[in-house]
Amino acid sequence: METHVKVIAAFYIVCGVMLIMGAFFSQMLLGLVAGLVSQSDEEGAAAGAAIVGVAGVWLMTMLLALAVPFLAAGWGLLKFRPWSRILGIILAVICLTQIPFGTLLGIYALIILFKKDTERLFAVPAVSM
Repeated sequence: METHVKVIAAFYIVCGVMLIMGAFFSQMLLGLVAGLVSQSDEEGAAAGAAIVGVAGVWLMTMLLALAVPFLAAGWGLLKFRPWSRILGIILAVICLTQIPFGTLLGIYALIILFKKDTERLFAVPAVSM
């Protein structure tokens, strides 16, 4: 089971890094579009550029906000932290909506993270006196 958990952790870390890259590339692309729109002599070009710029900032913020839990869950799963199993399950459910690869990752993660053997890996050891 440890290997399966580490594979899920690696996928979550890769997803987090891809979300960060997507956030910066989308911001760059929408910033470029906003700059091109603002150069136009058309009426309302400044308003359109502002809207595209705000959309770029919003998209970047949302992607970064989604990347943080993926990176945290990946790190926690690698270290077998008890909280990371719950976060991994939540992210697996979110992944189910991202057809086709996210769905496959979500199903795989849910199957592995709900197994009793996996649950024992994340159990907090009792403190003995």
